[in-house]
Amino acid sequence: MADLMKGKVAAITGAASGIGLECARILLSEGAKVVLIDRAEDRLKQLCTEMGPNALPLVVDLLQPAEVSGMLPRILELAGDLHIFHANAGAYVGGPVAEGDPDTWDRMLNLNINAAFRSVHAVMPHMIERKTGDILFTSSIAGVVPVVWEPIYTASKFAVQAFVHSTRRQLAPHGVRVGAVLPGPVVTALLDDWPKAKMEEALANGSLMQPREVAEAVLFMLSRPRNVTIRDLVILPNSVDL
Repeated sequence: MADLMKGKVAAITGAASGIGLECARILLSEGAKVVLIDRAEDRLKQLCTEMGPNALPLVVDLLQPAEVSGMLPRILELAGDLHIFHANAGAYVGGPVAEGDPDTWDRMLNLNINAAFRSVHAVMPHMIERKTGDILFTSSIAGVVPVVWEPIYTASKFAVQAFVHSTRRQLAPHGVRVGAVLPGPVVTALLDDWPKAKMEEALANGSLMQPREVAEAVLFMLSRPRNVTIRDLVILPNSVDL
């Protein structure tokens, strides 16, 4: 343990699995106290018991605006402070637009865009008042390179990138850093609806990353000196040609 995050309190949405869970683990290993936010109550409690007293579960349904708006006092009650907020929760929908289900799109867009922006809005005043803090988004390479097999998901991540770039400039005068990590394909539950043949091909040719690799990039971003902001960090498997 290098204690890079000693004395810090982080809150991570979508923390019960995948990238969010690995980010929680790496921050805990570096001395942070971490509030794991998810709607999967039993899973959260089990994970936090396994990870120790500095892992704190907070059950929130991000698709319920009132629950999102009320997150900050609950985080502060659990952990006493908040230095890092990671808007990580998201959903994935791929495939041809002509064959898509707009109702499924709505849920994904609501989670990837509205819920993410609302959650940041909820914690922003605390960081502005303290004149310091880090706000981080899990975006995607699809936020800068339109991906032909996932146009609706791509659109959601372009929205995230626009929010990151503009909000960063608004919050910089208050000492609050805003950035995004933009991974390529990662082995998580978000890829469950990939075609079987595509998943098998990706696993065989090494074009998928593991969540831990993204978490290490996140730790790098958060551990930079306060006068430096990593606005966008793109991380790709070597075999992905983008």
